[in-house]
Order: sequence, then C-alpha cells, then structure tokens
Amino acid sequence: MLRWTCCLCTVGQVVHTLPEGEPVHGVTSLDNEIFLLRPKGRHQVEVYDVITCRLQRCLTVPNARSFADMTSCEHYQCLYIGDHGVECVHKLDIGLDGAATQWPVNGELWGLSVNAAHNVIITCRFERKIKDFSSHGDLLR
Repeated sequence: MLRWTCCLCTVGQVVHTLPEGEPVHGVTSLDNEIFLLRPKGRHQVEVYDVITCRLQRCLTVPNARSFADMTSCEHYQCLYIGDHGVECVHKLDIGLDGAATQWPVNGELWGLSVNAAHNVIITCRFERKIKDFSSHGDLLR
C-alpha cells in the first residue's frame, strides 16, 4: 500500500509537509489561501493559509462523487472542481455565502483550467475533446 505525503515546496527546499491522509487530487491558490483537494469521505476541500501553511477550514463539496482536478478563478472568487464520477463541474464561491452549484460536462473530465476570459476549459479524457464553458456552466464551444 502506497502512502502519500504532500509537500508545499519552493525551489530547492520543503516549506511545509502536510499531515498524512488521502492522496491529493488537486491544488490551487487564490488570494492568501491554498486549496487542497483530497477524496475524503465527506468530499471536502482543505483550505490552508499561504504563509503559515496551517489548516484554516474545510469546504464541503455537495453531491461530489470522484474528484479529478481543481482550479481557481480570481475574477469570480471561486473554485471549479472536476468530478469524473458524475461527469460534472462543481463551482464553489469562496466568498461569504459559500454558494455551491454544479453543471454537467457530458464526458469523463480529466483536467480543468480558467482562461483569460474567465471561462472554464475542460479536457475530456476518452472523448479527446477540450470544452469551453462560461462561469455559469453554459457550453460555449
């Protein structure tokens, strides 16, 4: 059985070693926080302080099944989390209300990113396609 340890690193040195736990399926940063995606039983995103690397809180991802990847959008102050188990994207607002929404991708998504127009770019592994969605989940192309 493999055990995973995740380290936050800079060039040539370990800054902080996170406690052992589930494998890491995604990491992103936004403002002064680092967001870590692990497939826990409650499907949560761990939120760490970018300076101290201390755990601040956990965000629950409603209706999640299997995490694939995660990215963040500074413009909309949110996280996008790929879920290949139900072929959808979960959007978590990290503001005060913490609203969560989701939309279907209609394909097994593998990776995601946000482009300069603040759209969500998704790769579908077996379809061999790249899909472009608005921040509200509308398929653009």
